[in-house]
Amino acid sequence: MQSVVYFLLAAALAVPLFKRLGLGAILGYLVAGVVIGPQVLGLIVDPEKVLHLSEIGVILLLFVIGLELEPAKLWAMRSQVLLLGTGQLAATAAVVYAVLVYLFEMKSHSALVIALALGLSSTAFAVQLMADKGILGNEDGRRGFSILLFQDLAVVPILFVVQAVAPVELNDKDLAWWIAPTTILGLVVFARFLINPILNVLSRYGGREIMTVVALLIVLGAATIMEKVQLSMGLGAFMAGLMLANSSFRHQLEADVEPFKGLSLGLFFISIGMTLDLKLLAHSPITVAFGTLGLMALKTTVIIGLVTLARVPFPRALMLGLMLCQGGEFGFVIMAQASAQKLLPASTADMVNLMVGLSMALTAPAVLWFDRFTDKQIAKDPQQQAKFDSQESEVLILGFGRFGQVTGRILAANQIRFTALDKDADHIEFVKKFGNLVYYGDAARREVVEAAGISRVRVVVVAIDDPQTAKNLVAYISANYPKLTIIARAHNRVDYVALKKAGAHQVIRELFGGALEAATNTLNALGYSDGAAMRAAEVFRKHDEDMLNRLDKVQGDPDKLIELGLKGRQELEEIFRQDQTIGGRN
Repeated sequence: MQSVVYFLLAAALAVPLFKRLGLGAILGYLVAGVVIGPQVLGLIVDPEKVLHLSEIGVILLLFVIGLELEPAKLWAMRSQVLLLGTGQLAATAAVVYAVLVYLFEMKSHSALVIALALGLSSTAFAVQLMADKGILGNEDGRRGFSILLFQDLAVVPILFVVQAVAPVELNDKDLAWWIAPTTILGLVVFARFLINPILNVLSRYGGREIMTVVALLIVLGAATIMEKVQLSMGLGAFMAGLMLANSSFRHQLEADVEPFKGLSLGLFFISIGMTLDLKLLAHSPITVAFGTLGLMALKTTVIIGLVTLARVPFPRALMLGLMLCQGGEFGFVIMAQASAQKLLPASTADMVNLMVGLSMALTAPAVLWFDRFTDKQIAKDPQQQAKFDSQESEVLILGFGRFGQVTGRILAANQIRFTALDKDADHIEFVKKFGNLVYYGDAARREVVEAAGISRVRVVVVAIDDPQTAKNLVAYISANYPKLTIIARAHNRVDYVALKKAGAHQVIRELFGGALEAATNTLNALGYSDGAAMRAAEVFRKHDEDMLNRLDKVQGDPDKLIELGLKGRQELEEIFRQDQTIGGRN
């Protein structure tokens, strides 16, 4: 418990300070880890155990990435994944290998393992930086993620390489070759055919906390199974997310996992800071500086070269290169395995770990330097920023009952992508049979709405049943996403006033339109022309909206409400008498 207090206190002090200085939260976590670790204050004496536990943050991060990357999108990215990912890892590893073998006269097997480990970047660092700079969703972000995705997929083959070149013989615990692919196939089948029915049942009979438990069970269960068959835990989590990317429960799962992901990632970065052996820096400062800065410069140059071939302007290529120039968290895993199998001496593994950790620490300042000394608009493609991503939804519909479905059907007929949330699992399964794209999620939870992509849409339609929840939701959206257009459903006149005050741009009374149509048809049946009947309905609509605006001033006073109602009726009669376009019966 004492260690937990140290972690929380270090994060609470360091992160706000470093954010205030413009250096970012990641560097704050790293410095906090260095301070409370054995190198400075010594408050935590066994950082290795903490690092192993904190890897849950990377696992949860890869699961969320998988959730946001539908299989169809992954297939569409195959060229970038193969070309950019292969090019970056191969080019970086080749240069590092040549330097180690020919300059430092290292053995080829040891040099190969170090080169492959240093060729990996940090998914946790880079994704967070791209998200903070607002490029994760555009073409540059997809290029960067393609490189990171290939690296994550390459971790398993690299670990196999370590085993293959290690001087230690394999033991009897190594599994048969067919167990790993069979496990992967079983995970795919389970996620594809069984997980949705299970989640459907749990959403009906379990509470909110049960859905959170199940979300964590899916992620950690898949990761543990992969570890048991000697594969990457991160790969298992990523596959679980990928298989659930088209699930109706996708946004709910992401929202349930998100708080744990943020906390455990912070712990992961603190743990990295604690494991850095600063004595090596004091003993060999030139070697460490040369290795760290050389690695960052090499990766940046390689990435600039690769994305420039895709006709990306140099400033944007430089920005992407700086974000991915650090060593990766999987480098620690590879060094630990190489050291355990006597492929590398412990001192060499510690030196590589220090360079990786320092490169992580220097990445945030490097990106900050770019922002400070470069015109920020140069690094953005104006056409990209202006044009909405065609693969993303433009409208978010919260509540997909009869009211929300009408909007959804019209949008779909016009080829306009939308995301709809509803918390009735049975209803979702029914409306999906008609081709609707609806997800399970409680719109009253802000984290669910954020996971559904509210920051990327243009319009939000609030069509949920509960008036108080709708009002709170409109107020939250209006305060946090002022550029969005909010269209809200009101059950009655009181709801109309409340939603308007909360910040809704347009409020639609659910029965008002049908009632106007009924009144128009009644006038037609009584002998009014179509034009006169429609004009009467329009005059009434405008007058009623004006009355609603005045109604707000006398809320809570029944006598004044009655007085205003009688006055409004007299005004409406006078308007109809004076409006010659309405006329009378034929």
